[in-house]
Amino acid sequence: MKIEWESFLKDSGAEFLDNKVESFGNPSQERQIIHSGNIFCDLSHYGLIAAYGEDTVNFLQGQFTNDVAQVTETHSQLSSYCTPKGRMLANFRIFKRGETLYLSLPQPLLEPVLNRLRMFVMRSKVTLEDASDALMRFGFNGPDADKQLKAITGSIPENVNDSVQNNDYSIIRSHGKDPRFEIYGQLDAITKIWQSLDVNATAVGSHIWELLNIQAGIPVIVADTCEAFVPQMANMGLIDGINFKKGCYTGQEIVARMHYLGKLKKQMYRISVETNDAPKAGDKIFAENSTAGTGTGVIVSAEMNAEGVYEALAVIQIADIEGQVLKLRDAEGAVIEVLELPYGFVTGE
Repeated sequence: MKIEWESFLKDSGAEFLDNKVESFGNPSQERQIIHSGNIFCDLSHYGLIAAYGEDTVNFLQGQFTNDVAQVTETHSQLSSYCTPKGRMLANFRIFKRGETLYLSLPQPLLEPVLNRLRMFVMRSKVTLEDASDALMRFGFNGPDADKQLKAITGSIPENVNDSVQNNDYSIIRSHGKDPRFEIYGQLDAITKIWQSLDVNATAVGSHIWELLNIQAGIPVIVADTCEAFVPQMANMGLIDGINFKKGCYTGQEIVARMHYLGKLKKQMYRISVETNDAPKAGDKIFAENSTAGTGTGVIVSAEMNAEGVYEALAVIQIADIEGQVLKLRDAEGAVIEVLELPYGFVTGE
């Protein structure tokens, strides 16, 4: 994290743990506020990979699940990077500023993804680098977030995944029940926007942003779930994170075969569980009568909500959703309740 940005956050009351903002002093109140007010949150726990050069689009097109050619200064996209066996190494948002494409992904995955991509550059005219200190970033969410942000910046993206550019910053609209935005830019500009929003919004820790991702049904692959899922299992096809017409990329044969010929046996669900033992990414889900030899499910991400209950996203055997009692980790674990997602499933997808 850029030292000047870290100092600004600390002066604003941020409390850090494991190199990310844990809270601004009152985690319980921060969880409550998302039901009624506007919140903003540092996103430095996501790193940035910059890609530029005349062959950038063609190179990335052969690596990722989505159509990189569709990324412009006014449109971003969700995408993923797979192994040859079609398992996700990471998923991320891709956006463009000037002639540079940026990938936003969890900070611990940045170095392994960057190093793997560099292995395949060969003679392509593309430069890949860690740009985490180049652009500051934070998220903004709430029932009046669109009005408040527009009053400050003058222009905001109206549709999910669209973006608005300024010389010093970019605003991207992301998925959410309430208007939700990701803001990336130069230190001075981002500091000024943060200070302007601080008048009528509440600063919160990184866990709140991840809870919003869960409630929006947006998976975030981390080290503990790396290579655990084919993109469709984590609903990437349902949130426009896969383009099935773009042509070849690493893992494309497996992803396409599942889409066109296979029957998906696992999908990602939103769940809740009351427990004192916090669920985490990679934890197993148990069903006593499951016939799945690989186990019935895996937690993708989990966070506590305002009621003290954990909400989570989990990839679960479709056959075990109906008529099975699902439990966290094992037969003695807490009982799991399946919640609604903000989007529907597509038969066979």
